Amino acid sequence: MKIRIKGNSIRYRLTKTDVNTLSETGYIEEHTDFGAQTLVYALQSKKSGGMAAMLENQEITLYISDEMVTELTTTDRVGFDYHDGPLYLLVEKDFTCLDNVAEDQSDNYPNPLATAV
Repeated sequence: MKIRIKGNSIRYRLTKTDVNTLSETGYIEEHTDFGAQTLVYALQSKKSGGMAAMLENQEITLYISDEMVTELTTTDRVGFDYHDGPLYLLVEKDFTCLDNVAEDQSDNYPNPLATAV
């Protein structure tokens, strides 16, 4: 899972394994170690409703409904976005890059634009 924060926008990008784990357990998280402190960012499913986010004790938790998780898992749906007050939230599948990059992309979703050429 990757996170991008810009202003009042939070974007989570999920690999195939992330989506499967979220579907099976209802929760995924990643950690970034800053030495004395650790930032945790997590995605947790909830029974119903839209999306929401909370920041508490160096942990960002984004909540997404069970229905949205099921749709991500069982359909070609790319993602969901939502406004939670001033925050813009986005959860989406992570596609392979069209450019050559150094990072491992073996668990990313195939980029639909790769076959359009």
